[in-house]
Amino acid sequence: MTMATSMKLHPKDIFDDEDQLRTFVGTPAELASTKAIDHLDKYCIAFIERSPFVILGTANKDGKGDVSPRGDQAGFVNVIDSNTLFIPERPGNKRIDTLCNIIQNPNIGMLFLIPGFDDCLRANGKATVIKDKKLLETSIVNQKVPKMGILISVELAMLHCAKAIRRSNLWDDQIKHDRSELPSIGQIILEQTSGDREVKSEVIKKIDARIETDYKERLY
Repeated sequence: MTMATSMKLHPKDIFDDEDQLRTFVGTPAELASTKAIDHLDKYCIAFIERSPFVILGTANKDGKGDVSPRGDQAGFVNVIDSNTLFIPERPGNKRIDTLCNIIQNPNIGMLFLIPGFDDCLRANGKATVIKDKKLLETSIVNQKVPKMGILISVELAMLHCAKAIRRSNLWDDQIKHDRSELPSIGQIILEQTSGDREVKSEVIKKIDARIETDYKERLY
């Protein structure tokens, strides 16, 4: 079954069979095939301890996927042992898409980044949403204990090569964009949700101020 699209594609240009795709792409090198391990070794742990940012991939019971970022000071993801991670859940917008997905479908994928590193770390496993007091207290910041967190049983880990980040020049200061190229996030969301109604400038300013206050007072 192929996904619905407004584009008109010729059937011969659609891959709908894994064997067909594998034949087209070719066979991976031996190192690429064997690099995935079933635990966190000393190098994976060292990577996670240096990472201030991880992207979580989850899906609900129907398989609809989602990705969500988590960021904090380097080492905020707690390595409990070679197969177990704990990620504290900091205050957010209360959508809790990731947490709801985990309850419906525990499979999770993670991508760890370290500023300045061109390679990254991928890890997959099973996740559980918990509120264990002892674990939560390991993630105190500014005397604030997170209310809950994500406990992850790691089933696969591997370092990912640098090609994507090198192609993107992600860490190159010379390609950084000026945030003023686009409206504020408050204005964008208001316009996206207002339909045909005009969004007044005073409302935008009020929402922007509320967002900035939230950033300052509710990071933890």
